[in-house]
Amino acid sequence: MAKHELILPKMGESIMEATILKWWKKEGDVVNQDETVLEVATDKVDSEVPTPVKGKIVQLLFKENDVVAIGKTIAIIETEGSVVTDPGPIAQIVEKKAEVSVAKPVMASKTVDPIEPISIKTGSGRFYSPLVRSIAKEEQISQAQLDSISGTGQDGRVTKRDVIAFLSDKSQSSATIVAKTESPKVETPKPIAVDYTGSNVEIIEMDRMRKLIADHMVMSKQTSPHVTSYIEIDVTPLVSWREKVKNVFAKTYGQKLTFTPIFIEAVARAIKDFPMINISVQGTQIIRKLDINIGMAAALPSGNLIVPVIKNADRLNLAGLSYAVNDLANRARNNKLKPEEIQEGTFTITNVGTFGNIMGTPIINQPQVAILATGIIKKKPAVIETEFGDMIGIRQMMYLSLSYDHRVVDGALGGSFLKRIGDYLEQFDVNQSI
Repeated sequence: MAKHELILPKMGESIMEATILKWWKKEGDVVNQDETVLEVATDKVDSEVPTPVKGKIVQLLFKENDVVAIGKTIAIIETEGSVVTDPGPIAQIVEKKAEVSVAKPVMASKTVDPIEPISIKTGSGRFYSPLVRSIAKEEQISQAQLDSISGTGQDGRVTKRDVIAFLSDKSQSSATIVAKTESPKVETPKPIAVDYTGSNVEIIEMDRMRKLIADHMVMSKQTSPHVTSYIEIDVTPLVSWREKVKNVFAKTYGQKLTFTPIFIEAVARAIKDFPMINISVQGTQIIRKLDINIGMAAALPSGNLIVPVIKNADRLNLAGLSYAVNDLANRARNNKLKPEEIQEGTFTITNVGTFGNIMGTPIINQPQVAILATGIIKKKPAVIETEFGDMIGIRQMMYLSLSYDHRVVDGALGGSFLKRIGDYLEQFDVNQSI
């Protein structure tokens, strides 16, 4: 009999650890090749981990809710045959350092004292994950400072969120010191802690995904100075065309034709016209993305939000975009997305019109620099210009709003890009074949 080490596989770029949500198998169970053994969660998505071999589980090395580094052995499987030394392609071990996006603290002095290495375990037995140690090293956090952080993880373990909160507090403190030496600026007050004991309230703890969303939204507002531009457009021809062809489209392609793929098609065309929207910022460098990968914000039944990504959206026709949109939206609602399907987005669309809203001011999905909100399409009286003069008519109108990062996207670029999207939608080719 041989023993195979089941390795926690790579879950995507920059992901260095995962939390074990549930063991689907227990010690003593027999498993077949490619059968799911456990379910794990990262800060991106939940995933199932199968076994690449057939055998009997003789040992589970971690418990549910444990945080495990990518590449670690999580279970031992007894197999027939020779000793298995190759964990298989499913368990590619990530050796490179985590690429962690953390706001840099504002320092009052550029002098940095040498920082001692962060231990995996301290004298008191406190454990630090590879991701936490990587952030500590990158951000010049000493062992003493790390030991002083109150951990919110299991058994008081320090998590990535705890370190980011520590850096945020440190940044605000340093910025206050610098500000006091320059001018009497007003310090932003911290939220007031309220004691609700005895009050007629219900206290609801955020679930894991809501905590991650909250952190991401706050980080985005702290990172990017948001500006939002708006336009109103007439999509009457587009609406009429969709109404006319949607049944034929469904019979031909087996897909429901919604407005989302039409919006994505217009955005992809506009990005080609204005490629400096398709960028991210890294320090003082602008990273221009050559692929056009468009994310679409999707509301989940739990009330949370996830953003699946359509890769190379500019290379797909309307039928291909419809299939991708419907497939990703359906699997998002059923928690079946793969980690790579919510990564590498370069631009995001959120459809607030789904909820009857006429417009919105969306928050940028970092590290992107712009996000488009599409409002509800409503019949409204509008001025129609004709060769015989202006007249009032009933038209299908909607608002588009674009939030963008004013560090690198000025009003001229943001406004022109938004107008170009509107032009493509207003000038939609109603004679195109399906």
